[in-house]
Amino acid sequence: MKNKSNLLLLSVLLGGLLFTFLFWEERLALNLLIYSIYLLVITFINPEVVKSTKLKIYGSAHLLAALLVVINNSDLSLVTYYISLLLFIGFGHQQQIRTIFTAFLAAILQLVTVPFNAMKHLSQISIGNVSLKPIFTLIKYIFIPIIIVILFSCLYAAASNVFAHYAGTILTNIGDFLDYVLHFFFKDLSFERIMHLCLGLAITGGLLLAFFDKSLEKAELKCKEQLERIRRSIGQKTIWYNIVQTFTGNLLTRKMALKTEYIVGLISFAALNLLLLMLNAIDITTLWFGYEPSGNYSGELHQGTNSLIFSIVMAMAVILYYFRGSLNFYQKSKTLRTLAYFWMIQNFILIISVFIRDGYYIEFHGLTHKRIGVLVFAILCIIGLATVYLKVAKQKTIFYLFKVNGNIWFILLLAFTLVNWDVLIVKYNLNHVDAVSIDPYYLTSLSEKTLPILDKNRSKIHPSTNNNSEIAKVYQPEEALMRKLDQRIDYFKERYNQESWLSWNLQDWNTAEYFGLNK
Repeated sequence: MKNKSNLLLLSVLLGGLLFTFLFWEERLALNLLIYSIYLLVITFINPEVVKSTKLKIYGSAHLLAALLVVINNSDLSLVTYYISLLLFIGFGHQQQIRTIFTAFLAAILQLVTVPFNAMKHLSQISIGNVSLKPIFTLIKYIFIPIIIVILFSCLYAAASNVFAHYAGTILTNIGDFLDYVLHFFFKDLSFERIMHLCLGLAITGGLLLAFFDKSLEKAELKCKEQLERIRRSIGQKTIWYNIVQTFTGNLLTRKMALKTEYIVGLISFAALNLLLLMLNAIDITTLWFGYEPSGNYSGELHQGTNSLIFSIVMAMAVILYYFRGSLNFYQKSKTLRTLAYFWMIQNFILIISVFIRDGYYIEFHGLTHKRIGVLVFAILCIIGLATVYLKVAKQKTIFYLFKVNGNIWFILLLAFTLVNWDVLIVKYNLNHVDAVSIDPYYLTSLSEKTLPILDKNRSKIHPSTNNNSEIAKVYQPEEALMRKLDQRIDYFKERYNQESWLSWNLQDWNTAEYFGLNK
């Protein structure tokens, strides 16, 4: 046990040193891949971690996410990297967890409790016959009050400017004193660099040292994927039943309550089907076939899209409510199921309307991140409806929905990260500049990986005059656009020349190659 603790603590120390070497004053790129490889190696050689197929899958997914940071270097790739890292850590130390949501919470819990985990492992170390446990027990008594003092100091500083001023002065003096001491012994070290090392130790420790409390894992093990009919005795009442009985008296027995819920659900689904049938009929006749844009078609297409998406989410919530328990086993529930299936089909038709609205928007105004986001969210709604259908048809639990949808969402996140969206948006809009009302200020504000394309197509970067664009009605001189583009190119050249190999990524290298910066 002591040898295992020593190995983990040494790994944390080396990981902290590696962290401060890789990330100090560097951009997130190749350094993230190197750090991830280190974490993967340590995790897989850790004898306390079971090398299951699940761990290998999520480890491979995280490695792919780290590679995509180097290849695409986008905000989405960074988000995917952090999510995949937390999932790998969550599943790695608590492998009986079945959903990505619980794994994510487990990893967060592990990071938050890193001081306690570290002290637990440090207390198991002994030098010869001398145990370090009493020392770290004393540190534990001091550490918790310090955390409490820091927390309340932050609250008091937020409440009082005078207190904040004095607290800031005290912290500044302490920092200056520590800087003086460090410079006296080590000329190249600074207080900021020491704090960065401590951050690296904390993050690495949180990722490698397993949290000793497995309550989250045990709680999830009690969740089932298949619904079971639970028959309660007359004297066994739920809290919800007692609350309802307070207002209704003894009018509702268990049987009558189920029958009442069935009738209410029947009326609700019938009314909702008729309501949605009217909306779908209007969309099919006015939007699907023979749509002709009128004056402000931008607002016309945008109006209601968010409401439609919200209504689809609410529709799934209503279905989950009615088919959450005993109604799944009610003998006369066939009609209710049929109405629920028909409503799912109608909601699928509603999603098609969302696709068509967004398609028209892209046709008239080009690609943007928000319009791509609408398409992605519509795809997620289709997946959600499909899994809700399986839940109703196969009598599955809500836990089953979380498990299946979580895995699908994570796979889609990795798939969407493969695409270089900024480059795709700029290429599409500039290739359709004669037919699309583009926003040149939006295009020139995208990431630096688009600079070569923008520089090649300077003549196309101007407000469009077609489709009565609102952008075209605002006078925006092209000189300002070119000046902004030149400033961004100059900034990139200056930044690129100052960075080390740790910040290398493919997109920056391609951009630098275009501007002749690579030697």
